[in-house]
Amino acid sequence: METFTHHTGTVAPINQANIDTDQIIPAVYLKRIERTGYGPFLFAAARYDKNNLPDPSFLLNDPVYQNSSILVANRNFGCGSSREHAPWALLDYGFRVIIAPSFADIFQKNCYNNGLVTAMVTEDEAEELLNYAKTHPGMKLSVDLQTCSITCPDDSSLSYTFVVHADPSIHAFRQTCFLTGLDDIGIILAKESKISTYEATRGTINY
Repeated sequence: METFTHHTGTVAPINQANIDTDQIIPAVYLKRIERTGYGPFLFAAARYDKNNLPDPSFLLNDPVYQNSSILVANRNFGCGSSREHAPWALLDYGFRVIIAPSFADIFQKNCYNNGLVTAMVTEDEAEELLNYAKTHPGMKLSVDLQTCSITCPDDSSLSYTFVVHADPSIHAFRQTCFLTGLDDIGIILAKESKISTYEATRGTINY
């Protein structure tokens, strides 16, 4: 996993609750097994018209947002099927952080497994951010995972704390993994000496 400590980027606000994984990456694009190449199909049903041309009314087709790396959404983001292609598409587009009040559990775990930070704030805070971003196109936010803080370089009144998981122990674990770049395999390898000691000293169990 790539380490994540701090990121500043342009915000793309999508003020919609219950955005499911089929909206994030439609099933028709899931025939490939590679993790890359999905960015052009992110939000494809809303992003393109019936002739497969960019719909100018969709946020990500606005030049202001085309280099966005922080997505702000509403509650229950990533619900629906468990397809891992959803975080793949978000990452391939260029997003590094998703800010929302809540996430579907499997989607959130898939994001963590792929190094995409899910920053959970309160519903009121998300609503404030969404409204501010709507009236300030191209605004930037800074996300600091060491302090778990979100700030706006251009407006000091916007300041929030976040967690990467609602459960404190899972939050602490995932925060450490993001900061150190340890994925599941890396965690096991970091404990290799203890595993070897156990394997060498454990007794035989007869069943």
